[in-house]
Amino acid sequence: MNKILSYVRRCVEDYDMIQAGDRVAVGVSGGKDSLTLLVALARLREFYPKPFTVEAYTLDMGHVDGGEGMDFTGVEALCRELDVPFTLLHSEIHHIIFDLRKEKNPCSMCAKMRRGALHNALKEHGVTKIALGHHFDDAVETFFLSLFYEGRLSCFQPVTYLDRTGITQIRPLLYCGEGMLRNAAERNHLPVVFNPCPADGNTKRQEVKELIKSLDKQYPGLKSRVFGAMQGLPLPAWGPVEHRRVPLPEGD
Repeated sequence: MNKILSYVRRCVEDYDMIQAGDRVAVGVSGGKDSLTLLVALARLREFYPKPFTVEAYTLDMGHVDGGEGMDFTGVEALCRELDVPFTLLHSEIHHIIFDLRKEKNPCSMCAKMRRGALHNALKEHGVTKIALGHHFDDAVETFFLSLFYEGRLSCFQPVTYLDRTGITQIRPLLYCGEGMLRNAAERNHLPVVFNPCPADGNTKRQEVKELIKSLDKQYPGLKSRVFGAMQGLPLPAWGPVEHRRVPLPEGD
């Protein structure tokens, strides 16, 4: 976890993600990425020169698996251990997408509805900054998805200000590879919650993930080079700054 914490701190500093006095909400889905991010930011809070606080927000999608919904009691217990306020938000997003609308490609609508529910809750609680668990591999996959399916060179940005809501999204795990996060979650026995979503593992993103994995074996270092190229894209938050060019993290 110390190595991940060092990557997180470096990323936060490189992109000036956190300001003194910030209340940083962590969107905790119960997956390995968001749980590791929660632990890392809770630890960073203890010594970072710009004082900030951390809060956890979990959105219950209303998934039902075997007659029972997702169990977030382990996440709540972890938050108590970390001294992080925990808020569980209930929704019927699963019911709306799969039962009512019967979406064949549900991921895009699901993402929009999740964002809307989370942002509304943050506004009600007076929080204007949310940390998301997108990591190194997510960024590379999003780049290829954009290229293949939209015909453009694009990716989400490390820091995004949403003027319609007044909320700033930050992604402190961008220097951490998925393998590193998976290993950290296992070593630290984080309470990962099983996701019963019917679309899980059957998406365009999963197809691209498998393709990149295959290409990276054929062309070692491909992901790292793509990430470095992305940092040179003419986007506001991806300026070509030398110290932001990081190698592929260990564990991948």
